[in-house]
Amino acid sequence: MTTPLIEVATPAHRATVVATVVAAFAADPAFRFFCPDDATYPREAEAIAGGLFDARVGHGTVWVADGGAAVAMWDGPDAPPSSHAPTGRFAVYEHAVAAVMPTHRRWYLGVLACHPAHRGRRLARATMGPALRRAAGDGLPALLETSNPGNVEVYRRVGFDVIEHLTVGDELPVWIMRRP
Repeated sequence: MTTPLIEVATPAHRATVVATVVAAFAADPAFRFFCPDDATYPREAEAIAGGLFDARVGHGTVWVADGGAAVAMWDGPDAPPSSHAPTGRFAVYEHAVAAVMPTHRRWYLGVLACHPAHRGRRLARATMGPALRRAAGDGLPALLETSNPGNVEVYRRVGFDVIEHLTVGDELPVWIMRRP
């Protein structure tokens, strides 16, 4: 297995990153909660993924593997508050998660995705590395949330523990996880 090229994303990576996120999250419980209609999923998911990328890329906290085959979008401890105004079910989700998410200084993993064509190469895990090393160097925890029960064990294997569990709406379980 070759070592992936991990680099800080630039605006030039946007199209590839958005395509990766849309493909990776096609069956993800949260993205399907945000975009439940199969006919509109691609357009709505592109808008969400693009907004998340645009909000972070200028801060140097988005890393890509192999040109965008995998992406990790982080908020560092000094990230400015988000300026995007979520709407619809995305706003419901963000409000519910914000109500239980710790607010102390930390690194926060907003999106971790690997394009399905590149699964099995540990690219997503590799893209987490730079921010996890920075968090450890800063003496700060890393936080994330997932709505995919299968991901809970994956994140546990890299040192995260569940610190909170909630249900958004009547249907979407969400686990808040922390890595000291």
